[in-house]
Amino acid sequence: MSTPYEAFLAGERHDDILLFIDDDAVGDPGSLAGVAEEVGTGYVLVLPGDRGSEVVSDVVGIDPMDLAGAAMDTEGDIRRDCTGGDCPAGTGDAHRVRFVFAFTEAENPEVGGLYAEGDVLHAYAACACGQTYSDKWVLDD
Repeated sequence: MSTPYEAFLAGERHDDILLFIDDDAVGDPGSLAGVAEEVGTGYVLVLPGDRGSEVVSDVVGIDPMDLAGAAMDTEGDIRRDCTGGDCPAGTGDAHRVRFVFAFTEAENPEVGGLYAEGDVLHAYAACACGQTYSDKWVLDD
């Protein structure tokens, strides 16, 4: 039996969103007990899309669609497990990902491009330096 996080990364939860929150961005980690999965440097929540958008706004103070709109202008490299990335503005602790917002889309050959190759994961990151960036890729089977 897989966790919601594993199912999301496998492309099995297209109606849900993922939110990764870095340890440094969580004021009270205990408040995430039972609703988030601890993953090395932070926490992952997988939530139904409509409710998830509200939670992202409440937790990180940014509307997820505003984040996506701003981040789309800058391509970057986000880890395939959505728990960090390489900030295009630099390296080091000042360029640590604070959070990642992600969603998936089912394979759609009619659209073409990546969407014809398989399920696509869209990820948007916000760095501690203030830079936002995006990445997308075809999920592995």
